Amino acid sequence: MSSATTPPDSDPAQRRRVHNMLKLYYGLNEEGKAAEQAESLGPCDINGPHFDPEIYLNKLRQECSLAELMDHESCMVKQIRSLDSDMQTLVYENYNKFISATDTIRKMKNDFKKMEDEMDCLSANMAAITEFSACISGTLQGQHAQITKLSGVHTLLRKLQFLFELPARLNKCLELQAYAQAVSAHRRARCVLQQYSHMPSFRGIQDDCHVIMEQLAQQLRQKFRDGGSSAKDLSECVELLLQLDEPAEELCDKFLSHAQSRLEADLQGLEAELKDSAELKDAVVTDTGGGSAQKTSPGSNPVSPSSSVFNPFLSPTAGTDILEFIDRGCNEFVSSLCLVIASYQELFINRPQEGELASKNIPEMANGKLHVFVDNLAARYFSLVERRIQEEKGVGDNSLLVRALDRFHRRLQAISKLLPGSAVPSQGTEIVVRAARERIKQYLSALQTFYHDSLTDVRQALAAPRLSVGGASASGGGALVGGTTSKDAPPSLPELLMSLSNFILNQLKSVLASVHLFTAKDITFSNKPYFKGEFCSQGVREGLVVSFIKFICQSSRQYCESAGDRGGSTPPALLLLLSRLCLDYETSTISYILTLTDEQFLVQHHTPVTPVTALCAEAREAAQKLLNHYVKVQGLIISQMLRKSVETRDWVNTIEPRNVRAVMKRVVEDTTSIDVQVGLLYEEGVRKAHSSDSSKRTFSVYSSSRQQIRYAPSYTPSAPMDTNLLSNIHKLFSERIDIFSPVEFNKVSVLTGIIKISLKTFLECVRLRTFGRYGLQQIQVDCHYLQMYLWRFVSDENLVHFLLDEIVGSAAHRCLDPSPMEQSVIEVICERG
Repeated sequence: MSSATTPPDSDPAQRRRVHNMLKLYYGLNEEGKAAEQAESLGPCDINGPHFDPEIYLNKLRQECSLAELMDHESCMVKQIRSLDSDMQTLVYENYNKFISATDTIRKMKNDFKKMEDEMDCLSANMAAITEFSACISGTLQGQHAQITKLSGVHTLLRKLQFLFELPARLNKCLELQAYAQAVSAHRRARCVLQQYSHMPSFRGIQDDCHVIMEQLAQQLRQKFRDGGSSAKDLSECVELLLQLDEPAEELCDKFLSHAQSRLEADLQGLEAELKDSAELKDAVVTDTGGGSAQKTSPGSNPVSPSSSVFNPFLSPTAGTDILEFIDRGCNEFVSSLCLVIASYQELFINRPQEGELASKNIPEMANGKLHVFVDNLAARYFSLVERRIQEEKGVGDNSLLVRALDRFHRRLQAISKLLPGSAVPSQGTEIVVRAARERIKQYLSALQTFYHDSLTDVRQALAAPRLSVGGASASGGGALVGGTTSKDAPPSLPELLMSLSNFILNQLKSVLASVHLFTAKDITFSNKPYFKGEFCSQGVREGLVVSFIKFICQSSRQYCESAGDRGGSTPPALLLLLSRLCLDYETSTISYILTLTDEQFLVQHHTPVTPVTALCAEAREAAQKLLNHYVKVQGLIISQMLRKSVETRDWVNTIEPRNVRAVMKRVVEDTTSIDVQVGLLYEEGVRKAHSSDSSKRTFSVYSSSRQQIRYAPSYTPSAPMDTNLLSNIHKLFSERIDIFSPVEFNKVSVLTGIIKISLKTFLECVRLRTFGRYGLQQIQVDCHYLQMYLWRFVSDENLVHFLLDEIVGSAAHRCLDPSPMEQSVIEVICERG
C-alpha cells in the first residue's frame, strides 16, 4: 500500500466519508458517544462484532462465481488500502496535537506536585494561627467586659470633648472664614445638643453655638448680597444657608435677584453697543448725504451697478458687525445665563431632599421660578438681537448674518439641554426664521431698486445724442446708418437689452447664492422643517424669484398705464426694449431661473406654487401690452406731425403744388428710423406678395374707374348724393381695417400698426378741412409720395393703397373745385422731391 496520500483539505467530501467510516468502526454517534443500538448477531456481517471469516468465505464460495469472487477481492483490497491511507492521514494531521497534549500532561504533573507542597504549608500555617488565637482568647477571657466598657467611655469622652470645644472651634472657623467647616461641625453636634438641652451645661453650649451660627449666617447673607461674589462663592453661600434651615423660597428669590443684576449688566452693555452703532450710522449717513450726485457718462455701461449713485447691495458702515455683536451676547449673556441655570438647578432642583425638605416640594417651586426668570431675561435679550438684525439693511454679504444666526441658534441649544421644556430655544428659532424672511424681503427690495436704477441708466443711454445720416435719426439703433462708427457712440438697442438682461440675471444669481447660505449643511438651523420646506418653496421661490419676475412684468406694464395721450415721458425705444425683455423672459429666462432655483434649493412643491406657464403668460401679456403701446406712441408722434400740417395750412387759397411737403419727407424718414429701430430687436415677419408696380400704384388708383366716376362731368355740386352713394357702396365691398388691433412680435406687424394709425389720423384731419383746387392737388402729390415709400414697410400694400385712396377721396369730397392733377405731373414732382 502506497504511503502517498491526498492532502486532507483537498476534498471535503472525502474527509466526511472517512470520518463517517471511523465513527461506524468505533460505534460512535454524532455526539461522540457509544451508540446504544442493537448489535448485529449475524456471523456474515463484516462490520459486526460476531463476524466469522470461515463462515463468510464459505458463503461467498457457494453463492458467487469465480469472476464475482475476483471482483469482491479487488474491492476489499481497495477498501483496506483506503482505510490504511485514511488512518495515516489522520495521524499526520493530529501529530502536532498529540505532541502538544503530551507536553501539557507532563507540565500539569509538575504543577500539581508544586501545588500540593503549597497546600501542605498553608494547612500547617492555618493550624498554628488557630492555636495562637485560642490561646489569646483564653488569656483575655476575664478582662473582655472591662475592655469593652473602657472603650465606650473613651468614645463618650471624645464626643463630650468635641461638644465642649465646639464654640471655640466655631469662632476659629468664623475668623478664618471657613464657613463650610463651621456648618459641618455644627450639624454634627446639633442633634445631641437639642437632645440634652434640658441640662444646663449643654444648654450653655447650645446657646453659644446658636449665637455664633447666627453671626455666620449673617455674614453668609452679606456675602450673598455682595455683588462682587463669584458664581462659585455664591453657590457655596446658598448651600450653607440651606443647611442652616434658611427658607428655600427666599433663597431662590435672592439667588435669582443677584444673578439678574449681573445679567442686566451684560444686557446693558449690548444695548449701549446698539446705541453707539446707531449714532455712528447716522453720522455716516449725514456725511455721505451732503455729497454731490454722480452722473453716468454716456460712454459708460448703462446698466452696470457701478454707474449708479446708490447700490442697494452695498453694506452700510457700522461700528461692529453683527457677528461680533452675537458673539459678545453669547459669550457674556448666554454663557452667564447657562451658568446661573446650572448652579440654580444644582442647589435647588437636583439637590437630594431629605427630612422636612422632602415634604416642602422645593424642586417644583424652584423650577417654576427659574422658568419665569429665564423667560423674562431671554425676552429682553431677544429684543436686542432683533434690533441688531433689523439694522442689517445692506445685502451685499450675507455670510456674516448667517454665521451670526447660526452661532446664536447653536448657543441657545445649551439652554434647551439645561432647562428642558423652556420656550427659549423655540423663540430663538422663530427669530432666525423671521430674520430669514426679512432677509428675503430685503433682497427683493434691493433687486427691485437695482432694476429701477438699471432702467434709469438705460433711459440715460437712450437719451444720449446720436448721429444721424441724411436727416434720418437712428434713434434707438445705436448704429450709424451708412456712416463711420464713433469711439464714444452710445450702445445700441441689442447691446442695451443684452446688458440689462445679463445684469439682472447675474444679480439674481448672486442673490440666490447669498440666500442659499441659510440652507448650508454646516448651519445648525438648516435642518429645521421651515428651512427644508417653506423657506425654499414659499420664501425663496415664491417670495423672491416669482415676486421679482412679477415685479418686472408689472413695472413694465406701468409704463403703458402712466403715459398720456402723447406718450408721456417714456422714450418709445424703452417701451420696445422692455417688450423684447419680457418676451425673452417668456420664451426662456423664466424657465431657466425657476429650474435653477428648484435645483439649488431642492424645492419640493408640497404647497401650491406659481406654475411656470402662469408666469410665462404674464410676461407675454406684458410684452404684448408694451409693444401695442409702442405702436400707439409712435403712431401718435407721426399723427401729431400730420395733424399740425393739415390744421395749420390754408387749403383753399394755397398755391399750385411744385414739390412734396417737408412733413411728408419727415414722415418717411421717421418711419424708416422706426423700421431700423424695431429691426434691431424683432424679426422681419411675413409679408404678402408685392406687385411689380407697387411704387406706382398711386397713378393706377387715382385714374381708376372710381376716380373717373368721382371726377366725371356729372360730378357737380347738384349731384353730390350720387358720388357719395357710389363711395359708400365701394366701402361695403372693401375689407374692414382695424386701426388699433394688437400687433404681432415682428417688425412688419409693428410698422403696419404705426402706419395705420398715422394714415387714419391723416384721413380724419382731411375730412375736417375744406380744399381748393390746388389743395386737392397737393394732397394728391403727398399721398403719391407716401405710396412710393410706405408700401415696403407694411405686410399688405393694399392697406396703404386703400387708406391713401380714402384720403384723396375725402379731399375730393371736401374740395370746392375738384380738378385733379395729371398723373404724369404728380410722378415728376414726387421723383424730383
